[in-house]
Amino acid sequence: MAEVCRGRRFVGAAPYDPPVTWSRWKLCAVLAIAVGVGAYLWGAGPVWSVVAGLLAPAVPTFLMATLAGALTPGAREQSAGDQMSGTEFEDYVARIARSAGVPVIMTSITGDWGVDLIVGHRPNRLAVQCKRHSRPVGAGAVQEVVAGAPMQDCTQTMVVTNGGFTPAARKLAELHGCELVGGADLPWLRATIRRLTQTAST
Repeated sequence: MAEVCRGRRFVGAAPYDPPVTWSRWKLCAVLAIAVGVGAYLWGAGPVWSVVAGLLAPAVPTFLMATLAGALTPGAREQSAGDQMSGTEFEDYVARIARSAGVPVIMTSITGDWGVDLIVGHRPNRLAVQCKRHSRPVGAGAVQEVVAGAPMQDCTQTMVVTNGGFTPAARKLAELHGCELVGGADLPWLRATIRRLTQTAST
């Protein structure tokens, strides 16, 4: 509770303690007393009322930290594609798409046309190009998938990479409505595919 009342937080890897303010102490004290009295009036014994009052200031910080931890992708997730070959990365993206509950066609069988995966149902299918690169993906990948999408009977496009994208790629993708998913966004790829396919089907 002391850390909560002192407002301790981390800057970089080191803890940082801002100056303790009297108003912060008063806020913690008022909250503790209010919760303790409320617990006592609710029927809790004196001991449990004191415990509830002491723990009350820590609850908001605990909930915020838990939520932040749940929403922050781990290092393993962020670097999932870094140890894969190009084919393995394509399979990895296909597995994620299937786990979103949509059909996936590997175009190595049907022909590429700049599209690696066809995701979803007609008439609103998603053309996906997978790029496993050590450098940012350029505008060429966006051009290929946008040009190849009609050849694969797709109306939406996406480029997925384990890294990032160049400014030119981002600008071209914005122009053509192509969804870009970089390495830091991979933990949310399933949700992105689900959102796009649900939007397409409605």
